[in-house]
Amino acid sequence: MEKSSKLIFFGLIIGLSLIAAAALVSKTFLAVKNLDNVISVSGSAKQKVTADSARWTGNFSRSAVKDNLKDGYAQMKNDENTVRDFFIAQGFKDKFEISPVFMSEIYKTDSNAPKEYNLVQNIEVKSEDVNKMKELAKNSEQLAAKGIIFSTNPVEYYYSKLPDLRISLLPEAIKDAKKRAEIIALSSGKLVDSVKSVTMGVVQVMTVGSVDVSDYGSYDTSSIEKEVMITVKTIFSLK
Repeated sequence: MEKSSKLIFFGLIIGLSLIAAAALVSKTFLAVKNLDNVISVSGSAKQKVTADSARWTGNFSRSAVKDNLKDGYAQMKNDENTVRDFFIAQGFKDKFEISPVFMSEIYKTDSNAPKEYNLVQNIEVKSEDVNKMKELAKNSEQLAAKGIIFSTNPVEYYYSKLPDLRISLLPEAIKDAKKRAEIIALSSGKLVDSVKSVTMGVVQVMTVGSVDVSDYGSYDTSSIEKEVMITVKTIFSLK
């Protein structure tokens, strides 16, 4: 009798285990089926924009020996006045900043040579008139003609409405992703249903017609005319 009870109890345990295993398999099958019923596709959208602000940096410098630093600083002051007058004459009053004088020793291999220092002042110009800034950079050669040792960097062009543009391009990028998803789904005999999730990728700000993109995003500052591209990773359900 006791042996029979043990067999019945053991049978019940096995039965319950089989039912639980069957339910787990069934649940896993449904999960896999649901996973098969979605598609993940990337989409993109582009728009041409014109830069609406510009930044230009440069510096002017002089060298002076240790015993003649006073004259070196006096020359820098004269150069600063010349540079300031130039930018004002070009129509950039209140659009530029000139730094104080920075001094650094010039390295020499001859230890007996007199110590000499490089005196430098940096200048930064900002304006929303991008074309005027472009002309300013071209006209900077006038400073060299006046004896100023002037060194510049390329003008940097920016587009200030990039955050708003990202949002406005989002629907077009999703639409592009859906077209791709429909082509892929059609080959498997299914139809694209609704959007399950959308993840926006990095923004690419490129020269017009460029295909040079980066996984981390890019921002071209060399050109006035630009092309902004956004990408999205979209998951659609299928039916």
